[in-house]
Amino acid sequence: MVHDAPVTAWASVLLLIAVLMFAVARPGGLPEVVAAGPAALLVVVLGLVPWHEAGSELVMLAPTVGFLAAVLVLAQLADEDGVFGFAGAVVGRLSRSSPQRLLGLVFVVASVVTAVLSLDATVVLLTPVVLATVTRSGMRPKPHVYACGHLANSASLLLPVSNLTNLLAFAATGLSFAGFAAVMALPWLVVIGVEYAVFRWAFAEDLNAPAGPATATRAGATPWFALAVLAATLVGFGLSEPVGVAPVWIAAAGATVLAGRRLRGRLAAGAGGLVRAANIPFCGFVFSLGVVVLAVRAGPVGDAVRALVPDRADFAGLLTAAVLAAVLANLVNNLPATLMVVPLVAGSPGLVLAVLLGVNLGPNLTYVGSLATLLWRQILHARDHPPAVREFLRLGVLTVPAGLLAGVAALWLVLTVSGTT
Repeated sequence: MVHDAPVTAWASVLLLIAVLMFAVARPGGLPEVVAAGPAALLVVVLGLVPWHEAGSELVMLAPTVGFLAAVLVLAQLADEDGVFGFAGAVVGRLSRSSPQRLLGLVFVVASVVTAVLSLDATVVLLTPVVLATVTRSGMRPKPHVYACGHLANSASLLLPVSNLTNLLAFAATGLSFAGFAAVMALPWLVVIGVEYAVFRWAFAEDLNAPAGPATATRAGATPWFALAVLAATLVGFGLSEPVGVAPVWIAAAGATVLAGRRLRGRLAAGAGGLVRAANIPFCGFVFSLGVVVLAVRAGPVGDAVRALVPDRADFAGLLTAAVLAAVLANLVNNLPATLMVVPLVAGSPGLVLAVLLGVNLGPNLTYVGSLATLLWRQILHARDHPPAVREFLRLGVLTVPAGLLAGVAALWLVLTVSGTT
């Protein structure tokens, strides 16, 4: 095997760095898989990962990536049916020209959307709606759009389907869908509460500024059908898992129901839109990244991480696992961090959940912590509301350590009471 040579042993690390740099920069708007695909092939050709192990990794990732594609389509169809526009109009009306009240409503909506439809829906679909709603209301948009960016990460703790990181780690927890939600409900609420308190303090000037002239808007017809399908899909996630039906099939069923009316009479155009919504290149990126990280995990970096991983799910162990995962998320992005650390703690549900705290909260510290944060930044740049690096870092310093500490404390309490380790 080639990977015995010192130089080759670090080749996978260099390839991972190159892939992540490409993903951050996306030169010419090219998809991340343009770099990740050849890198995955190269680690196999170099012998850093045997062919059969790479194949096993792809098989293991297939249900997770399939779910990602299905939920992206589901969220896009919900948006086309007016769910997000309706939510934005209702939130704007209920705020009654109060920036503080609007921030609270945005926190509620963004947290629910992230938990139910995943963080991608919050970043891609909800953030532009919130920006438009705040602008029409004559308020300063910064607190509310930053809330969308933060909650896309930190509010993704509740369900196995809320974040790709959760899906990647779900099997390692050994918990049922409902069991996962029951354990993570208190940490989820506590972390969101910490975020809200910090936002009220950090953006006090913006939130206390009087609102300017508002543009009248109407909520429009309530998209009852789409809301009912989303509710049924969420219930389906919880009911199907105990009988062995993977979440990907439930998400696909929900997307199929919503797509049914749209595809009648315009099958080709409708099908093309669904394929674009599934973001096949990004799915290929996740597959390729899994193979590259498999090589990194087998090398010296994996050995170093392995030496730092705690072996007990007491408070100190949970905090160590969460901090380690958060640091790695900001060094190599949260997807590689999840793929690297979760297999090392798979014997302990508590430690796996602590890792999820780290990889889901940690990305709020820097732009490179998660691809969702990078996408959020691109969306705001495209709408002439670019976030400031200094302010993003300041918010991260205020929220991430406090959120990790509070979230770990809540997780430790739930695990202690429930007897789960």
